[in-house]
Formats: sequence, structure tokens, C-alpha cells
Amino acid sequence: MSVLPGFDDAVAEVNGQRVAYSRGGDGPPVLLLHGFPQMRAMWRTIAPMLKDRFTVIAADLRGYGDSSKPEGVAAYSFRHMAADQSALMQHLGFDQFHLVGHDRGARTAHRLALDTPEAVQSLTLMDIVPTHLLLDDLSQQVARGYYHWFFLAQPAPFPERLVGADPDYYYETCLTGWDSSGLDAWDQTALDLYRTSWRRPETIAAMSNDYRAAIDFDFALDAADLNRRVICPTLVLYGSDGAMARAYEVPRTWADRLTDMRSKPMPGGHFFPDLHPQATARALLEFLP
Repeated sequence: MSVLPGFDDAVAEVNGQRVAYSRGGDGPPVLLLHGFPQMRAMWRTIAPMLKDRFTVIAADLRGYGDSSKPEGVAAYSFRHMAADQSALMQHLGFDQFHLVGHDRGARTAHRLALDTPEAVQSLTLMDIVPTHLLLDDLSQQVARGYYHWFFLAQPAPFPERLVGADPDYYYETCLTGWDSSGLDAWDQTALDLYRTSWRRPETIAAMSNDYRAAIDFDFALDAADLNRRVICPTLVLYGSDGAMARAYEVPRTWADRLTDMRSKPMPGGHFFPDLHPQATARALLEFLP
């Protein structure tokens, strides 16, 4: 069974990593990047709706899914994650592409658009505010709702041992805690693939390192780029009932970081791509040229 129905699965050796991906369709290239605690299976319903118009690539970030899981916190900066994905698209023959990311994938996509602006034709950011803003101006509301940023960033092996005692319980609590829908509303095949991934000790460690790197490395990298703007057309989508929408005016947080921005609230909370895939696909098809 392929990770995405009707797509071909493969692994590319790029940037010193193994990057797992699924490919389908024909037309201009679109790269889809998933978030925490998921993997590329989150695009199971959305990707097939895009492939009539686009060549769709859905990839696992390093540390997630079937991609490699290097050791050390420094390996998990969004700059390294972005370099993997840029190298993947070059490997596949695409010098330019449209870029779509949710959650950690959106943070990776933002970094990729800053570091290789010549490659990104359009950018879609799903349910995030800028990393530097979240960490630099942390409110009690956000700290409570997004406590996992600080729990998972604790020194190893503290979070690894606690999460590893019952990974399904911990990560499923994340899925249901950031969205009001129960697990029965999710694509059950995608859930099974998520569980297979997050039960691996090396994935638990890698995802913890991802959050450690946001504080230890990405905050400084983003601070150095506060005066830079993404130059390509950008769509900001956010869950109308999500924690980010309750704590921020999400489009306003991006206004001084994007040159050409459109924004749209989406039904549901943080995981609207999983729980409202048709609406998400429509928003993408309306935006993508």
C-alpha cells in the first residue's frame, strides 16, 4: 500500500540524508510538507485532489516518518530541514516549485523561502505564527496551549522516556488537544501510519530534537532575518477555532514578513488539513496558479 493513494513512494539520498517522499500527477511541481507529530500521510486526501493540475511531491521531514533521523540537536534546525527539501526538488529536476507547509512543515517552508527565494514560486503557510514571535513574546495563553514546545525541548532523555512509555497516548492527546474532533473523525489509515512512525524510539528522539533546535538554533537564525521578507506570493491559512487564532490575529503576525500576502480562516482548529481536507484543497487550488 502506498502512503498516498495513487502515488509512487521513493527515497532520495540528498543533502547527506535519506528523504522519503511520494510523487503523483503531472504539471507544475508542488511540494507538500507535514507537521508534528505526523508524516506525509497527512496529505492522503488533499494530494490526490491536486494531482490533476500539478506534479505533487509529499515528503517526510528529517526525523519524521521514513526519512533519516540524524543525531544531535543542531541537525534539526529548520535551515537543515529546508536544505533537505530544496535538495530533494533539485534531485527530482525542479529548479522552481510551489511550496505548502503545515505546522513544522510550514516553519521549514518559511525558512526555505528565505534561504532559497529563487526556487519558491509561491508559499502556503498553514496555522503558524512566526517562530521568533511565538518565542520572543510568549503569553501565558500560548505557553499553556503549546506547552509541548517547552516539554519536548527539555534535555534528553527526559521527554523521550516519558513519551516512550506510551507514545500513542501522548501523540494522540496532541491531535485531539489542539482540535475539538475525536480520533474517529480522522483518516484511519493516516492514523495507523502516524502510529507506526511515532512508536519508533528514534522518531521520538528526533521530534524532541526538532523542538530543542527551535529554541537553541532557530530563534537566533530568525532574529538575524527579522528585516527580511519572503518575496513570492504567500497564502496564510489558519484554523478559525485553533489556538493560534485565539491568541493572535494570525495574518497580522505575518504582515511585516511577507511581500505579497493573502490570508483565509479555515474551518476547525490546528489540524484542519486532516479534518477538513476538501476545504483545504479548494483553498490551495484557488491560490495556486
